[in-house]
Amino acid sequence: MKPQNPAYPEPQDAAQRRAVEPVICYPIEGLPAPDLDLYSAARQSATKTGEVLVPPREAKVFQVPAGHFFRITSVKGPQVGDLNLWNAHDLGERFYSGKTRGLHGTHLSVSDRIWSSHPAMRPIATIIDDTLDWYGFDEFGASVHDVIGTRCDPYTHNLLSGGQYHHCCHSNLTRALADYLDCPTSEAEGHVHDVLNVFMCTGFTRDTGQYFMKASPVRPGDFLEFFAEIDLLGALSTCPGGDCSSEHSSDSATCYPLLVEVFAPADGALQGWSQPPVSGYDRSHGV
Repeated sequence: MKPQNPAYPEPQDAAQRRAVEPVICYPIEGLPAPDLDLYSAARQSATKTGEVLVPPREAKVFQVPAGHFFRITSVKGPQVGDLNLWNAHDLGERFYSGKTRGLHGTHLSVSDRIWSSHPAMRPIATIIDDTLDWYGFDEFGASVHDVIGTRCDPYTHNLLSGGQYHHCCHSNLTRALADYLDCPTSEAEGHVHDVLNVFMCTGFTRDTGQYFMKASPVRPGDFLEFFAEIDLLGALSTCPGGDCSSEHSSDSATCYPLLVEVFAPADGALQGWSQPPVSGYDRSHGV
């Protein structure tokens, strides 16, 4: 428990204040719901068009056209991955981890959507299948596929441990994007953003409120699958923490590859579907 500042003693009505009922910040009942039945039916007849195998402690870039599906699979052993997503035609529109968390909660699963940054702010992908949906929340308050953690990075590693570690997910994603864009890492780095921690099992401690990780329940064959609402550019890093059971960024943890597969729907399978429009806000900001 964090120590209490003696300069600010607990007031007499402390229990009453703590007992105030919480209010959901962003009720999502008014959001357009994804047509999961349509997506599921289209997925049944979809055909595989490509795959990318992401080596341990590295990252790879992949493309997914609008209306296609992509799946991230654990193929050889328990491994977590850090996912970035961008509008394939405008890297300025990218996955907005904080707003996705605000709308759907700390951990994502089926029917939750990946929202993009301002000013577009629209769903750019929808989760349609998750073999770890059974996990729920455990006794520690942990669950999988979080949008809490930012991504392991060499700056925090240097701050806490010293040294120059280059296989943190931030660096992995930076190198992969720089290779794809054929640009210096200094230029690519600004596009790397907070992630969806695929397969990672995390939560907050109840006493100090600190972000924690524990061994991921993922096993070979487990997967998380998405529907691309717009043309996407994605990058996935296989975290140097492996299953994140002990260390976050090191060369001692056992790490495995992750597989990304892309599937195209059959002609006519998405009848009635259209790409989500960008935000309707006029951007006048009161001026």
